Amino acid sequence: MVQWKELAKKIFNKGTDDNFLRLIDLVENIVSKVLSIALLVIMVVSLVDLVIFLAMDIFTEPVGFFNQTIIELFGLFLNILITLELMENITGYLKQHIVQVELVIITSLIAVARKIIIFDFDNYSSLELMALAVAILALSGSYWLIRRTTRNRKR
Repeated sequence: MVQWKELAKKIFNKGTDDNFLRLIDLVENIVSKVLSIALLVIMVVSLVDLVIFLAMDIFTEPVGFFNQTIIELFGLFLNILITLELMENITGYLKQHIVQVELVIITSLIAVARKIIIFDFDNYSSLELMALAVAILALSGSYWLIRRTTRNRKR
């Protein structure tokens, strides 16, 4: 109990915010590391799922042909790619303590593209597909602006 009182005293010490900012930085680092571990687990499970899906599809009748749609296979590949991009976002944050906006937009583009690739026209309306198209346009425009701004700063 004494430790909590001392910690509270350090955090809320009048005249300085350094202790509080250090605590926030510590919590951010811990959360980022926990998220990284969770993403590693998700990545391994997704990879195992992909390998099982491929093996079952290749070795079932008719042998060598994809019985289920190849779209599902693309969805599994893109899930792993999105997980890798998210891991890159977190790793970049842990290394530099900044959010890399360009990388976040690229990850978002991949996620929306995945949704368009696996889009089921039987279950969704064309209005929802148009909403995804608008999202792609907005993300593409954002990416273009950021790349252009970054390029101009380097000159």
